[in-house]
Amino acid sequence: MQGTDERAYRRSHPWIRFSIDLRRAGAEFWILLGEARSKTEHLAGSLLKPEVATEMNQLFLAKGAHATTAIEGNTLSEDDAQQIVAGTLRVPPSQEYLVREVVNVVNACNAIKDHLIAGGSGALTVPLIRQFNEQVLEELGLDPDVRPGQTRIHSVTVGRYRGAPAEDCDLLLEELCEWLEGPDFAPPNAEWEIPWALLKAVIAHLYLAWIHPFGDGNGRTARLMELQILLAAGMPMPAAHLMSNHYNETRSEYYRQLDQASASGGDVMPFLRYAIRGFVDGIRSQLEYVKAQQFDDRWEQFIYETFGHTHTAARERQRRLVLELSTLDEPVPRMYLPRLSPELTIAYSGTERMLSRDINKLREMGLIERVPEGWQPRRDQLLAFLPIRRTS
Repeated sequence: MQGTDERAYRRSHPWIRFSIDLRRAGAEFWILLGEARSKTEHLAGSLLKPEVATEMNQLFLAKGAHATTAIEGNTLSEDDAQQIVAGTLRVPPSQEYLVREVVNVVNACNAIKDHLIAGGSGALTVPLIRQFNEQVLEELGLDPDVRPGQTRIHSVTVGRYRGAPAEDCDLLLEELCEWLEGPDFAPPNAEWEIPWALLKAVIAHLYLAWIHPFGDGNGRTARLMELQILLAAGMPMPAAHLMSNHYNETRSEYYRQLDQASASGGDVMPFLRYAIRGFVDGIRSQLEYVKAQQFDDRWEQFIYETFGHTHTAARERQRRLVLELSTLDEPVPRMYLPRLSPELTIAYSGTERMLSRDINKLREMGLIERVPEGWQPRRDQLLAFLPIRRTS
């Protein structure tokens, strides 16, 4: 057997050296990692209504599965992916293979999540990587030389990039897993687990792209490796899909960064900065989504608190009116207020005076206001309860 130093990849791919030097990372990079850690913990501790939490998990599972396949050329839309997750998408036979690609990724993501939640090992192993590749290629039409879950025995070129020599793929996968599970990626303490997992996930993705060990599905396999690493470190499921979203949304930059990482002789820092920057941007957006949901929830609570424990027919009707109005994102003309729900239609049938009294009462309570387009809830009242701070 050849010694490691005599392997063909040493000559053809000298940048695959299983080492990382973060001394040149710079302050901005570490600040981003710190923000990533902080916002991940913030997201993990966000209390949402059960239906909102379920919706968020399904939404970002669909977004992640769509991104993972779209970047490889799948033409289904994100809405299609959401319907696939919900089990409602129907397509003509000619597009069934596109659905199968997304289904395979969704199933693999759920299997990773279920395994880890059940207490399974979070270690990244060669058999697990092979399993990921087999899952993403399940029941797909493949070229004769593509063997799902088995390393290729032929040379492969992606664009201008040639994968590592086929004869070295098994060894390289073993060395990759040994490195990723070794001391270089062991966090110094629990507080560093998320930042270290992000580093580990991005490096795992980059190295699998460099090695390109399988005949097909390498990109999807790499993104499942990222998911495994992030979920194993305790990252919330919605956030663990953000890398895939970022790569897909910045597809041309993603490929440019991949090319540059090898062309530079193995300088991984630009790709790390690109990936971590995208993760931070993504989790900021997720927290805005959470904030909006929590704001709506707090506004509903405020309405109930404002009405107190009085339960007259008039108070119940007024509360229903402002609650129904609060479900909409734009003002409602007066004439349409009774149509906001069947109950309100019945209550205001044939009595304009009652509607006028209820509108005036709600305006007096500070819960609604009139604007040129109609009536809208005064949600801005809640801003008074934010911590006091100077704003420019």
